[in-house]
Amino acid sequence: MRIDRKYSDTALFASALKIVRALSERGFPAYFVGGSVRDMLLGAEIKDIDIVSPARPEEVFAIFPRCHAIGASFGIMTVIEDDIPFEVAAFREERAYMDGRHPDEIRYADNPELDAARRDFTVNGLFYDPLNSEILDYVGGRKDLEAGILRTIGNAEERFSEDYLRILRAVRFANRFSFEYDGQLLQAIKALKSKVKMLSAERIRDEFNKMLTGKRPERALKDLFDFGLLNEILPEVAALYGVPQPVKHHPEGDVFNHVMLMLEHMSKPSVELAWSILMHDIAKPSTLSLGEDGTEHFYGHERDGAELTVPIMERLKFPRTVIEAVSEAVKNHMRFAHVHEMRASKWKRLMADANFPLELELHRIDCVSSHKKLQNYVLLLDRAGELAGAPAVPEPLIGGRDLLGMGFRPGPQMGKILREISDMQLNGELKSRDEALAFASKQCLSRD
Repeated sequence: MRIDRKYSDTALFASALKIVRALSERGFPAYFVGGSVRDMLLGAEIKDIDIVSPARPEEVFAIFPRCHAIGASFGIMTVIEDDIPFEVAAFREERAYMDGRHPDEIRYADNPELDAARRDFTVNGLFYDPLNSEILDYVGGRKDLEAGILRTIGNAEERFSEDYLRILRAVRFANRFSFEYDGQLLQAIKALKSKVKMLSAERIRDEFNKMLTGKRPERALKDLFDFGLLNEILPEVAALYGVPQPVKHHPEGDVFNHVMLMLEHMSKPSVELAWSILMHDIAKPSTLSLGEDGTEHFYGHERDGAELTVPIMERLKFPRTVIEAVSEAVKNHMRFAHVHEMRASKWKRLMADANFPLELELHRIDCVSSHKKLQNYVLLLDRAGELAGAPAVPEPLIGGRDLLGMGFRPGPQMGKILREISDMQLNGELKSRDEALAFASKQCLSRD
């Protein structure tokens, strides 16, 4: 397993190499470290490169004119090279973590071997010397990378107790890279699962979002459930497991399995889409009822689900815009079932909604993950094509001022007439301003 020469041709690599060379020329041997080394060995895309050396923050300041502190107390600086920011850290050792996140004591170290010992997983503990094209491996990370094993550096419970977010990161990494879990690591996850509740809502949210929008989100969700983690952070989603559905519409099985399949079928993952999938059937456990023939029903689950979505996402400190988009998608996810019965005015308003693209994709994935009937989805695509890029809801033919000029008084009646005119316009029954004015005039006369 070697690092391909293709990486050295990139601007990112070339700029990072300049920093390594500048540090080395001043007596500080420097290395690429962590995720970039791992990803280059795997042949994956790299988006950033972290650098470590024995240089202290004040020494880094003295070498690089464009430099600022982001964690000077931890020996971490940001160096700007060719307008690209790089994290440049000092070798360090860390002592006990009493709060499950921050080390109580940090000591600077003089070599990479001591620095490697404090890191989380063996595959993230590799160093690369770009000046000599040499991998430095003090923790067996290269062997684990080749074998596809996710293993902590040192004792798993100790590593996780230093920062409980590492428990969730383990699930993400295992699924992102299709790694197997080391036995000791898996035992530690199960033993410490309740500790994830000590993490801030924001850190849980951000790590969960990376899982859901990364590779194999459905497997990550199943691992979270199997390890008891999902019940700690999202018990409402864990409660979907085992909730039966009518086989006629859901041959795939229970609600949890349906959600897993939907995550698997995301072609363009986004936070809004992933959470719409997680939440769209969240009220099925509470709305489950059985008909006389034993068939499962979930009357009003979309309405109740939208209401449940808001406090769940608020608990995880999501931005208001994301909460509104997801709760709206949950509330509306059943209306596509009746699109073939809609008049033009209704489906055009549906398509004009800013949330429509999200809701349409949710509908598509909902269908392919259950009964696989896509007639309504195809119908909406065809109708979108008929519009040929024109807005689904065009500018109104007339407005309130026109009605006021005819003698209408402001109030519900005027709004009702404007809505009726808009419907007729969308249905093709009124095609011009003159026709709309004539219709309004008749309404005025009939009112008198």
